[in-house]
Formats: sequence, C-alpha cells, structure tokens
Amino acid sequence: MAIEVFNRYENKYLMDTEAFHRLYSSLMEYMEPDAYNKDDKFYSISNLYYDTKYHSLVRNSLSKPKYREKLRIRAYGVPAPDAKVYLELKKKVFGLVNKRRTAIRLQEAYEFVRTGQPPAYREGMNRQVIREIGYFLSRYELQPMTYLAYDRIAMFCKGNRDLRITFDTNIRTRRYDLSLECGDYGEQLLERGQWLMEVKAEKTIPVWLSKLLSAHQMYRTSFSKYGNEYKKSIRYAEPVKEQVFL
Repeated sequence: MAIEVFNRYENKYLMDTEAFHRLYSSLMEYMEPDAYNKDDKFYSISNLYYDTKYHSLVRNSLSKPKYREKLRIRAYGVPAPDAKVYLELKKKVFGLVNKRRTAIRLQEAYEFVRTGQPPAYREGMNRQVIREIGYFLSRYELQPMTYLAYDRIAMFCKGNRDLRITFDTNIRTRRYDLSLECGDYGEQLLERGQWLMEVKAEKTIPVWLSKLLSAHQMYRTSFSKYGNEYKKSIRYAEPVKEQVFL
C-alpha cells in the first residue's frame, strides 16, 4: 500500500547533467534506486495544481509565510479517465512538509474539487484525508490552474527508507488543456539539461550525506516548481501598468 501521510524536511538543489552524473555515482555507495528506476529508467509524474482565480495559494506560498498549503491531483504517466490517481493536500509549517493524500479515480477527483462533495467511500480511500481535503475545499473557490510534469529518478538509503533523494528533469508545464488525460506536453520550466534534486528526510540528514554534498559543492536553494511556473508565466509576464501623473 502506498504511504498516504508524510512528515519530512525537504532540501532542494539545482545542477546540470554533468554534476548529476557525478553525484549520482557517488550516492550509489549508500543508496539504491527506486523499484521504478531499475535499469536507469525514468518514470514520469504529472500533476494538476488548483488555485483561486487570483492565484492566492501560490502567491501566499511565494511570500514564504510560516504556514502554506496547496492542492493537486497527481498521476504516474498519462492516466486514463477512470485511472487511479492521488488527490494530495500539501502543507509546510515552519519548514516541515506535511503531505496527505488518498487514492481516488481521476473523474472522482475532478468532481470532488469542483463541487466540494466527496465521493462515496470505498476500499482504498483514506477517510481522514478525504475529510481534511473537504474542509480545505470549503475555504477556497478553486479551479484547475497549471499542468506540471517531469521525469524522475528516485533513490532510497540502504537500510533506511526514511531518507529519499529524487532527481527531476525535463520539467514541463502548461496553462491550457488542463486535464491530466489530455497528454504529456508543455513548455520547459528549466533549461535543457538542468536537474532539480530533493533530499527528503524525517530528521536531519546523515553525516556521510552532508560531507558528500559539500564535496560536490552542492548548496541548498529555494525552488518550488509551481511557484517558479507562476513567476515565469504570470507574475513576470504581466505588463506593468503605466503611472499617470496629473
């Protein structure tokens, strides 16, 4: 059964392809690939982010408050209309990331977010997460805002599944055709050959990893995929209003 509740710290790093290969090779001494990444294969993740008409959730997140939250539907690959997906509520409180999700059919997820009415319960759903998402939906008028997908390589620490490292590349986004089943396409968020690494741990990272990151000159950065997509497509694309002097 997939884990449905996460509480962890997430640190992010940007790098080019050459740096990725060097670091990945070094990590293999301590970590092993995710089951979906055997034989050096990627797996793709697609997301549909929801927000208010005036982008309230992402704008609040970019202001870096002590508490922030967002809602998305996540699928692996391009889902069929009746495929199982995950409806996820992600929060960040004083640096600690809390993610709560439940398995749900794609069309049920669309209707739940659109109407605020939860689907009929069945085996495999998480009742508590459904209630929490229902409360979240009662506080905002949400609409599908952004499609965002990427190719991922993931690793787990040998003997410690609480430490996970992911590498995402080919991050693509669009603000049209806002349905996950429409297909996997969009504009590039980063330059070709750029990678986003995320180090995810329930507690502090081990000493060996800290030394390894230092040796490879890896430095933490603040990077939100949805936040940077918003800045690229909306905030910095909006024309500056001319001032009128009387």
